[in-house]
Amino acid sequence: MEAFSLQIAGGTVAGLRSGTAGARRVLALHGWLDNAASFVPLAAHLEGVDLVAPDLPGHGRSFHLGQGADYSFAGAVNTVLDIADALGWERFSLLGHSMGAGIASLVAAGCPDRIERLVAIEALGALPEPAGRTTVRLREAVAANRKLNDKQLRVFADPAPAVRARMAANALGEASARLLVERGLRRVEGGFSWSSDPRLTLPTMVRMTPAQVDDLIAGITCPTRVIYADPPQPYLPEPDRSRRARLLPQGELVVLPGGHHLHMEQPADVAAAIGDFLRG
Repeated sequence: MEAFSLQIAGGTVAGLRSGTAGARRVLALHGWLDNAASFVPLAAHLEGVDLVAPDLPGHGRSFHLGQGADYSFAGAVNTVLDIADALGWERFSLLGHSMGAGIASLVAAGCPDRIERLVAIEALGALPEPAGRTTVRLREAVAANRKLNDKQLRVFADPAPAVRARMAANALGEASARLLVERGLRRVEGGFSWSSDPRLTLPTMVRMTPAQVDDLIAGITCPTRVIYADPPQPYLPEPDRSRRARLLPQGELVVLPGGHHLHMEQPADVAAAIGDFLRG
């Protein structure tokens, strides 16, 4: 994949791009604390698409949001549309993994006239929470936010410990972890530190209720293919994750054996499951 950068309202968005100009336009949105390199293994197996994978704000080599802003899914919707506008894309498809699939779900539901197709890997909609936890969550998030300035970023003498940390945290193979780490580190005094915005680790201030998430998913009217790994992740267990997929008006569900980052660890299998769909 080749590097690119473009300007949107908040600053410079960096990313990686591959494929054929003029082919099906696909905007690929990575997961939480990942970056555009998340799609490097998969890109090698996808044909007939123009694949653009940005580092979402706060991640990789893209800009960080301004002081006082927070990284909500809802706030990311306009960022995605701004990136598409900067590319000159009026209509396009979305490919999202984990957090990126959640953001893509909101974009597809909120702007149906612009989204042709959606592939959601290992997430669909948003993480719900009972209404009775609204105040507790808000208080916890505000308290964590006010304490953020006291936190010190970890410094690695060289990238190797960071690679091992990603392998342990996400059950990733070394090659996949290295791809994410090499794009996700920056040089600092004494070695290397994560380039991602520390505010990304803060609790979400407000979450949708389960009923709101269901309504959101039911509002995704474009053809959608959902890819889940087996075994399921604790945050999206069965039977609820399959129930969610059935809410889609034009949805298809594919379950593949693998881990959460199956698009990196088993890219050929995932490409076989989504390539024909993305090409239409």
